Amino acid sequence: MKPFRSSHRRKTLWKFLLSLAIGAWAISELVPFRDAPSFASYAQQHAARDRSVEFRPLLEAASDRVRAGKAISDFVALKQIAQERRIDLSRFFPDVRLETSLRNLERRNDLVLGELLRRSKGRLQGGLDLAGGVAITLEVDESVAGAGNAQAQKEKIAKAIEIIGARVNALGVVEPIIRPVGSNRIEVQLPGLDTKTNPEVVDQVKKPARLEFRTVHPTLAPGPGVEIPPGYEILNEEHDTRRGEISIEPLFVKRIPELTGAAVERSVARTDRYGRSEVLLQLTPDGARQFAALTRRLAEEGRRSGQSGRLAIVLDGKLASAPTVHEEISGGSAQITGGFSERAAIDLASVLNNPLDLPLVVKEQHEVGPSLARDAITSGVRASIVGTALVAAFMLTFYTAGGLVAVGMLALNLLIILAVMASLGATLTLPGLAGIVLTIGMAVDANILIFERIREELAAGKSLAAANQGGYAKALPTILDAHCVQLIICGIMIWLGTGPIKGFGVTLAIGVLSTLFTVLLTAHVLLEWLIDAGWLRTFTMRRLLRDVRVDFIKWGRPAFIGSWLVVLLGVGVVLHKGGAIYGIDFAGGDVVSVRYRHEPDLATVRSAARSAGVDDVQVTKVNAIGGGGEMLSIEAPEGTGAAVFDAVARALPDAGLERAGQAHIGAAMGREIERNALLAVGVSMATILVYIAFRFEFGFGIGAMASSLHDILMTIGVFVLTGRQFNAPMVAAILCIAGYSINETVVVFDRIREELKLNPSGTLRDVVNHAIRKVFARTIMTATTTFLAALALFVFGGGVLRDISFTFLVGIATSTFSAIFVAAQVFYWWHRGDRQRVETEVALPARRPWESVPLGRDAAAHAPNPGTKPLAPLAG
Repeated sequence: MKPFRSSHRRKTLWKFLLSLAIGAWAISELVPFRDAPSFASYAQQHAARDRSVEFRPLLEAASDRVRAGKAISDFVALKQIAQERRIDLSRFFPDVRLETSLRNLERRNDLVLGELLRRSKGRLQGGLDLAGGVAITLEVDESVAGAGNAQAQKEKIAKAIEIIGARVNALGVVEPIIRPVGSNRIEVQLPGLDTKTNPEVVDQVKKPARLEFRTVHPTLAPGPGVEIPPGYEILNEEHDTRRGEISIEPLFVKRIPELTGAAVERSVARTDRYGRSEVLLQLTPDGARQFAALTRRLAEEGRRSGQSGRLAIVLDGKLASAPTVHEEISGGSAQITGGFSERAAIDLASVLNNPLDLPLVVKEQHEVGPSLARDAITSGVRASIVGTALVAAFMLTFYTAGGLVAVGMLALNLLIILAVMASLGATLTLPGLAGIVLTIGMAVDANILIFERIREELAAGKSLAAANQGGYAKALPTILDAHCVQLIICGIMIWLGTGPIKGFGVTLAIGVLSTLFTVLLTAHVLLEWLIDAGWLRTFTMRRLLRDVRVDFIKWGRPAFIGSWLVVLLGVGVVLHKGGAIYGIDFAGGDVVSVRYRHEPDLATVRSAARSAGVDDVQVTKVNAIGGGGEMLSIEAPEGTGAAVFDAVARALPDAGLERAGQAHIGAAMGREIERNALLAVGVSMATILVYIAFRFEFGFGIGAMASSLHDILMTIGVFVLTGRQFNAPMVAAILCIAGYSINETVVVFDRIREELKLNPSGTLRDVVNHAIRKVFARTIMTATTTFLAALALFVFGGGVLRDISFTFLVGIATSTFSAIFVAAQVFYWWHRGDRQRVETEVALPARRPWESVPLGRDAAAHAPNPGTKPLAPLAG
């Protein structure tokens, strides 16, 4: 046996090495774990050793400039000094790789400083609730926008909010706040940023991205005594010189464009064959035809005049480049070049894909403090740790050595999830942390499914090694089916969703793939090696429940009716309350700006608001950039702002509170996000039906769809019945419950399908009952682990975390109930309790002559069906 074991270990070595490599990659993606103390200290520490003495005076000069009020930060001061003294900062930081063709000194320094700033930040930034960020208030430039009716401007502002969201949150994982303020302003709050060291972020938000293709005058160029031809204007094209300076070439460019950005279908940042960044423009079919005709005309005019025709690419009124045109370009694409950095090319492609037609100016800029009080953040983190510890303790108690392996895989799973989030530029919020804790609880489901299968194999008398292999093989189809359905739902959220809906889809997809990897690859090979090496000789497993002998079909009808009565009651309350079920994120509200002499405690402010009967309140500290002092920003439901301020002023008489202003804020979750969420749920229901019908049978699909719909409506109904209001995190929580629900349902259905094969003589009632009895203990075990994680969040957390965890608790209980009393019952009723109706569609093996057929009224249902074909052997 020794040689076999050694050979087997060599064959599975790649799994272990791959797991180590991915774990190492995950750690590297998360380093550094937190921000450097300051940009200046990071730059000094990482300057080349042989240049650090020469670099120190530059930093000292930058600090002096900040103290004198000539620059807002060391970052900006260092940039100014380098530009004034013509210093190439790249020689102090040779490890920052630059394109060899880039000679422009200002652009080189921008790239070096930008890379140093990126490296000085922790890879996984906190969200607005944990770490704060920057708030920018944009106002419509009436002098450019012109007069228009109020409704038209309201629609344009709504469109601008959507476009800005697409620019700053393409994957939906950044979690900004973007909402209307008053009738002509937009507030944008971005987490993990500040305009002191990253002033370009404002341009990225408000840049119109008006793209135009114009023609350059074929014969005339600006010069002494040369008049501007009618219909033309002078625009300057910048060229890099060999000395690292910029040379200016003035050109006569036609005012009226030949093509606009409407001809561009999408823009993509890429590198050319020499490694230089550029932006590729994919044109629409009409745009491609017009562009081909334009370049053909320019080429022909150039041949006639003896000078090459030139095409001016103008972005927001500035000449980006003016390439010469020698022949027709008919490929349906064009390129914008111009010495971009990789980041600049990505940003340009983003704004070109989301052009603004509403001119905006920056009205205010504020630093925003965390929206949660320090005690709330601490309790939320503590709740997450307790929840994870409870799951780990449960696994160790009931599965001993196997539980230890599972806990190790949960740690690797968590590491991979956080690393991928960091690589996508995601921010970590408290609701996001709660979602990850729940994902960990759900990841345990796959481990428990495998361990329970191993328990069955050991009970059948198999050796531990054989039981391990058999358990994994039998659990594999169930795990793959459940996770495939979840991935499909994630894909629908990413496809149809925007903002937080898309972000939740991305995050959940990361968790699903990470779970599959850690459970099916890493955990499996670890268990194999432990058993193979003789270190694991026994696999002690305890039970939470013994086998049950309940007639689930008998109790199915009253349980089904009772649960749907609760659902109908909840739906009725939702319809009765109408818009009152929505919180500030959906309905908007009042924002009160408050000055103070002595800094008030945020927890006391929230407590005072609750004493005034207002629970849904957000309190943040804001600090005007450029001066103006600190203020409090209190957000409350519409019409309650004045009452909340009065209550806070009474509670804090010594703080010297003074109301500086009050305004109406619009919804951060627009109607489109709401519609997209409903559409995503509807398409998910249809997809579940199709997938389950394809993988199992149509009756299974109907049961799965009914179960998912039941769980979503039940969770919403109970949430509203308890007097809670919907805000942005609730949408993600309910979608998470939809994924959990289908996971539980697939496990039950897979066991029914297996029982149909293993018990060819039993009635459909017997098959369904026996299948549920076999998975009942496992279902309770997995529900308990996830429930423990959510319970810790509910008990130890507060505020929005308590609402999220309450949603999880209701959803977990409902999903466990519906997998047995809704999904399985609907499947049974769909086929009217007739096994033959199932076999006609599922094509089960024909019975053998020696198998008995039960007598009585159900006998006809068990007669062999000659029209069916045998199934391939099922692994699960």
